[in-house]
Amino acid sequence: METKEVRYLSLVAQINALIDTRCSEIANYANTAAAIQNEFKHWWCGFYFVNANNQLELGPFQGPVACTLIDFNKGVCGTAWAKKETILVPNVHEFEGHIACSSESNSEIVVPIMKNGVVYAVLDIDSTEYNTFDAIDEKYLMQIADLLSNC
Repeated sequence: METKEVRYLSLVAQINALIDTRCSEIANYANTAAAIQNEFKHWWCGFYFVNANNQLELGPFQGPVACTLIDFNKGVCGTAWAKKETILVPNVHEFEGHIACSSESNSEIVVPIMKNGVVYAVLDIDSTEYNTFDAIDEKYLMQIADLLSNC
């Protein structure tokens, strides 16, 4: 069985090949969510974009229905946006202010996607297991975020 890191190396290469600058960002983000979900089968994987009302608005995703709007500095996504940094949460039930879009979610990672030094969107991935995400996930999901920031 391949290690998580080997799987990510393949995934990053696949996403790099999938990104098509002739397409809208939505198409590229949708394929990215699908590629991540296909490889890792997380509970939920998707994107929230900063909208004109200064909220995170639901974008392309894979998984069950989700929260549609998230305020700045609220929940894991809003906190990652406010801090401009990746947040790993081993147990979402212990994260102060966690927004429970689903009671099935137990751990989460959120990676901001920056454009010109400003958070443009966040990549949000949830798992039904505790302690799912680690430094390997962070490293490669940040690489994926960098790829998306240029499309």
